[in-house]
Amino acid sequence: MRLLHTSDWHLGRSFHRVSLLDAQRAFLDHLVATVEERAVDAVLVAGDIYDRAVPSLAAVEMFDHALHRLAERAVPTIMISGNHDSPRRLGVGAALMDRAGVHLRTDPGACGTPVLLPDERGGEVAVYGIPYLEPALVRQTLGATGGSHTAVLGAAMDRVRADLAARPAGTRAVVLAHAFVTGAAASDSERDITVGGVASVPASVFDGVHYAALGHLHNCQTITERVRYSGTPLAYSFSEAGHPKSMWLVDLAPDGGVTAERLHCPVPRPLARLSGTLDELLTDPAHEEHTDSWVEATLTDPARPHDPMARLEKRFPHIVSLVFAPEREETDDRRSYAVRLRNRTDRQIAEDFVGHVRPGRTAAPEERDMLGRALDAVRVAETEPHTPVAAPRTPASARTADAPAAGPAGQEAAR
Repeated sequence: MRLLHTSDWHLGRSFHRVSLLDAQRAFLDHLVATVEERAVDAVLVAGDIYDRAVPSLAAVEMFDHALHRLAERAVPTIMISGNHDSPRRLGVGAALMDRAGVHLRTDPGACGTPVLLPDERGGEVAVYGIPYLEPALVRQTLGATGGSHTAVLGAAMDRVRADLAARPAGTRAVVLAHAFVTGAAASDSERDITVGGVASVPASVFDGVHYAALGHLHNCQTITERVRYSGTPLAYSFSEAGHPKSMWLVDLAPDGGVTAERLHCPVPRPLARLSGTLDELLTDPAHEEHTDSWVEATLTDPARPHDPMARLEKRFPHIVSLVFAPEREETDDRRSYAVRLRNRTDRQIAEDFVGHVRPGRTAAPEERDMLGRALDAVRVAETEPHTPVAAPRTPASARTADAPAAGPAGQEAAR
């Protein structure tokens, strides 16, 4: 039997405020085409169909259209809910969809009831769907002995193994699950599912089945030959810049043997993480290949340049993220803070602070004058408590992008 393992579609998600709806439609077109071209017997989707519990109308319509296309081709599709999905919303109409060959598994209590797929030899493959299990919500339902991810997933797998043991000898078993398995690599775009300080479960929890199709982690990876993550079909953070996006084409042999082929997904636009000073990023010929990429630029200038985003957009029209990480000289001043401030005036301390938070640009004369007037006003107020303190006016020449904004946020930054 040939299975197509995918997961974490996150329909409706954007990339740094850039809509990915067209790219997600292209992926679903690719999935349907793959089902036809590679003679797939069933599609497995291991959770996080949507990016949020209440998805957008565009995301729902896209999902509905994909299911109709798979049903028209008489290809069974088994799906589970992930931690981004609302199980109850996703599961609406599940009983009716079963008749069309679309099997939504969102109820943890039903994880021991499989979808039975007949093969050409007259046997069956039992496919069990274990939706994302929030320990506090499902512990009693599953009769778990503890409140950890391992405990509740172990209890769910006990139900799977009990059902499988009652079936004819030689029945092959596949399980879909949405979890963080120990030894797998995470990325920045997954939602944390930590409970009690431990989010991961051992791969041994899936012992007893022939293949475990996993979802949740966004990097395609092999934990064991029988336990795999397909990852996301698209990159959803720059931490995935080095992750080729793909699906697993899994062949399940009559004796339960597994072979898997990695099928790459279409890339709407490559990702590039660039680092250097603004001048280096604007002039280095090595960056020419990234002019059509989504770019995250990390600026290492010691002082923040003027209007860097607008200047970078001229070379990288699809830049979506700007990070500041100034290179600072390491100091070996191990004196205590109190010793370093000894014999320095309040004004000198304030001016030094400006140079500390804005490396390479110490306080300008007009800024020093403004700081002096502010300190004088505070001293007057301390001496004469009923005297209101007037905020010194910021000189026009000192109003830069580095100056704290007005209001509570700006006051906090100034402190």
